[in-house]
Amino acid sequence: MRNWIPKFCALLLAMTPGVGRADEAPPAKPVGPAKVVVIPVKEQIAPPELYILRRGLKEAIDNGVQTIVLDMDTPGGRSDVTFEMLKALEKFPGKTVTYVNSEALSAGALISAGTDEIYFAPNGVMGAAAPVSGDGTDIEETMQAKMVSYLKARVRSLTDGKGYRAEVISAMIDLKSEFKIGETVIKEKDELLSLTAQEALKEYGEPPAPLLAAGIVENMDGLLDSLHGKGNWTVKRLEVTWSEKLAQYLTSIAPLLMAIGMVALFIEFKTPGFGFFGIAGGVLLAVVFLGHYVAGLSGHEPMLFFALGVILVAVEIFFFPGSIAFAVAGVALMLGSLVWSMADLWPSQPIEFTADVFLQPLVSVGIGVGLAVLIFVLLLRFLPSGGPWGRLVLDAAVGGEPGGPRPLLAGGGASSASLVGESGVAVTALMPSGQVSIGGRRYEGKLAVGYAEAGTPVIVTRHGEFSLEVEVIPS
Repeated sequence: MRNWIPKFCALLLAMTPGVGRADEAPPAKPVGPAKVVVIPVKEQIAPPELYILRRGLKEAIDNGVQTIVLDMDTPGGRSDVTFEMLKALEKFPGKTVTYVNSEALSAGALISAGTDEIYFAPNGVMGAAAPVSGDGTDIEETMQAKMVSYLKARVRSLTDGKGYRAEVISAMIDLKSEFKIGETVIKEKDELLSLTAQEALKEYGEPPAPLLAAGIVENMDGLLDSLHGKGNWTVKRLEVTWSEKLAQYLTSIAPLLMAIGMVALFIEFKTPGFGFFGIAGGVLLAVVFLGHYVAGLSGHEPMLFFALGVILVAVEIFFFPGSIAFAVAGVALMLGSLVWSMADLWPSQPIEFTADVFLQPLVSVGIGVGLAVLIFVLLLRFLPSGGPWGRLVLDAAVGGEPGGPRPLLAGGGASSASLVGESGVAVTALMPSGQVSIGGRRYEGKLAVGYAEAGTPVIVTRHGEFSLEVEVIPS
């Protein structure tokens, strides 16, 4: 579990004048073997690869890892995911290395360009990074030109000060341009550059410098020996699991899962006991958190705050109905934790309340809340008043005992009008809202003003949208 208490303390220190500043003494150099994390970038570049990269980088920062190695063997993939992976790599303060083992084509070449060093396996190949459509077909010429220009600009920003790397990657992207060093033509016009390991290591210019590769090594262990000295390292190897692949779909439908979960919990809170709706709502909201945790966005902390919010809402409903304060605090914690779980926050970095970080989470939670309201209104409007659904959802949701009349729905009706003038007793304290028992059935009740303890005799004066208005019967 990521330790959220040190993070919170670090945030407070960063906000305190003269504390946590950049001019403090640098941290002591790590003693002992270098820590290395190897992250696979295999198959098509897609959300699961982004998720494992983001999760691996955040864990590495938490654990003081010095080096990240991308074990690269990919034919390419989605450009949007590629740019998100490049942005994630920029967050890592240590060294990032690509090991081309054995292909880094298209999007793989762009991701490799964003790391500090590129090593090749003896049979490694890298290149052919021209943009294509999602189904692999060529893009219309004008759009192709725009995308090539944009990609080349991104490459220049990523590779500044890294030898020939900007020119090499540009030659892998741009079909039309010629690439040469001095009088030596590396790539002719109307072809894309691809390099073998030996070609990437070949030196050009004065003084001579490798075209792209920092070295050729037989295997991963040989690479780590080259980086940190023979045996002077410890390594953790990550793998893309089924959970990363499942998270790709869960995060895409998170607002819908969130909405259904909130409706289920609301119905459960209005239903005596604990049953199907409470379990279903809790599971659905846990799935939302789990999906964003696996996606490398959320830690465990948001789930803890969400659980605290649920507890506060339950306290409001079952122990202090009508006090409002517990419910407001609980709902605020629940919605805030949902936003938190979707925000891409990084260890050891101050929280920035910017649109880049929180806009999309706020939109997603807003959609979820809107869907929850819509679903609840549709339940009240269209489900039958009788039968199992009427008893299970509508009657339970508004507070009557299962199978009883539904006097608390908007518009009332004959059944609610018949309760006016009926006497009963407060089942819970009315502060001013709570629950009352009328004719042996339990309803939501509300005093116009004041407070009444449980057991106080009351009389129904009128019915509201979702509760009966009552008065205390003078003793």
